[in-house]
Formats: sequence, structure tokens, C-alpha cells
Amino acid sequence: MIDTMPRPRPPYLHREKTRHGRVVWYVRKGDGPRVRIPGEYGSPEFTAAYQAAVSGEPVAATGTRNTRGAFDWLCGLYRESDEWRSLAPSTRYKQDKIFKQVSTADDAVRVDEITKAAIVAGRDRRKATPNQARHYLDALRGLFGWAARNTDTTGVLDDPTDGVKNLTIPKTAGFKVWTEADIAAFEARWPRGTRERVWLDLVQYTGLRRGDAVRLGPEHVGEGLFSIATEKSRFQTVAHVPILADLWETLEAGPVGAERFIINANGAPFTKESFGNAFSDAARKAGVVKSLHGLRKTAATRSAEKSATTEELKALFGWESDRMAAVYTKSASRKRMAANAADKIGKQKMAKILPMRTNGRKS
Repeated sequence: MIDTMPRPRPPYLHREKTRHGRVVWYVRKGDGPRVRIPGEYGSPEFTAAYQAAVSGEPVAATGTRNTRGAFDWLCGLYRESDEWRSLAPSTRYKQDKIFKQVSTADDAVRVDEITKAAIVAGRDRRKATPNQARHYLDALRGLFGWAARNTDTTGVLDDPTDGVKNLTIPKTAGFKVWTEADIAAFEARWPRGTRERVWLDLVQYTGLRRGDAVRLGPEHVGEGLFSIATEKSRFQTVAHVPILADLWETLEAGPVGAERFIINANGAPFTKESFGNAFSDAARKAGVVKSLHGLRKTAATRSAEKSATTEELKALFGWESDRMAAVYTKSASRKRMAANAADKIGKQKMAKILPMRTNGRKS
């Protein structure tokens, strides 16, 4: 520590610690603005900046978000990589949101300040929303894993996410499946000839995810099928969906766009995020508080209950593995077996259950 800084601490100088554990210094006079003091405490650079700030003179910045070694600089390199370009657009969107959260507003976060402890703390701050905690860790794991594999370019030697585990997410039933009563309520509120009815029928009769539903248009129609490369498979898997008569009648009634069937109030295509929000709003107006994804689950349930096989479900819904299809075929099989068992029992003579008598005394 250089001795040019007087002791005790000079007036107006304040010490703070960032959430990444980094010590930073500010000059602030009364209720005036805070002025960040660059450099190591006690160094000539620090002393000169402090004296300028106290005198009301401008303090030259020595680092920016795009300076080599800054977190934003590393993110910029990552976004230019083949690994980043190979990610699905939805994944890049989610990771960008996380990177913006990590980057602070008042200073350039340095990569070497993001330790394993800082990663754990960031994950735990999101523990009230475990899925957000998972997205946070997955995004930083992707960034630092790539950076550590490209040390010559990034200078990153170690991955601070290594060994950090995701929080356990409690198992739930997931998105609530729409019932036939829910669908009837929506149809009553939004008859054919409304945009909202196009939204409903396109999803319930195709089972497409919102990212694929908003892209579907005349170009995907052929030989009685909709054929569209799915976003989640990074456009490597094509879903082939039969065009049912009920859906075609709705599309003919419109309104639909020239290039995309699903349009907003201005006649323009939706982004998948805005479509999800608009659909949920339309559902609430129909008295249905359920999501668009729950309607997709209804479509899969219907197909499975009509004895669609695992391979048929995979082709319909664009699933690459058997896992998701098996969830629906297993549930449908159990339902059919229960119905068969009930039918068999119904053909048998059932005993009428009465309170048992034991010599006039209650048992």
C-alpha cells in the first residue's frame, strides 16, 4: 500500500463491497452524486482520482464494460462463437437476460471477480424461483465452460461453475391440461371469425409449441399435412401434423396473415413471447386460467387416448426421444385398462353392501 493516502480515511471517501465480493471506492459530498474512484486504494492513480473528485473535476475512467477481462467483454466474445450460434434462439434469448442481470449498472464486472462463491450466491438469490435459478446457472455454465475451453482467447483458466449443482425443483403435475369444458368456454367467447379462435384451434388441433405455432403459414401446407421444422430441435426435426377439417374451417374463416396464420390486432405476426401473453389474456376473458402449453398437453392426451403409438406421437409433436411420448401413452394405457376393468366388473353381479347385523347389535 502506497503511503500517499493519509490516515485515517480521507473525507468524503466511502468503501463498499459488490455482490461479487469486490471492494470499490466512491467519493460523495453530502447528498451529491457518487463518483467512482478507479485503481487500487493508495496507488498514485487512486490518489489523483480522489483529489479530482473532491475538487469537482472529472475523473477519467480506466475501465469499461468492453475492456478486456470485463464480464461484458467475455459475453461479447461468446456471442461471436460457433457454440453460441449453435444454441436455439430461445436459449440465446434466456441466456442474454441472465447476462444482463449479472452485469452491474455502475461498474464493469470483471471475470476474475466471479468466483464459485459468487455463482452459488447468485443461484441462491433465485431459490424462491427454482427454474430461474436453473436458467441462471445453465447460462453461466455455458459461458464459462466455453471460456475455459478457449483460454488462449479469453484468458479464463478455471470454470467457476464447475461443481455447482442446480437447486432441486419440487415435482409438480406441470402445466394444467385444458378440459373439454375449458375448450368449450373459450370457443363460446371466441367464435369462428376471430383471431383468438384461430389461435385456439391451431394449437389444439396441431399441438405445436408457441414458437412453432407463430411461424406456421401457407408455406408449411402440403398433401394434407402441416410440415414444419421445430424450434426446440434447432430446426433439425420436422413435425408432420394432419390438417383436420375443423381447423381448416377456422383458418378459412380467419382472420389470418398472408405469411403466418397467427396474427395480432394489427395484422402482424407475433413473437412467441407476446403470443403466449396474448393467448393467456384471451383465455382469462373466457374464464379459463390456464396456459397455452396446457392446451398442447391436451392435444397430446387426445392423440394418445385414440391409441397413437410412441412413434406416431413423436412425428406429430416433433419429439426426438421416446420419453415425452411415453408419458402420454402410459397414461392413456392406464385409462383404457381401467375402463376395460370397469366394463368387466359391470357385467358381474355386484353385492349390495348393507350394515352388518350381529344379533341386533351394531358391529
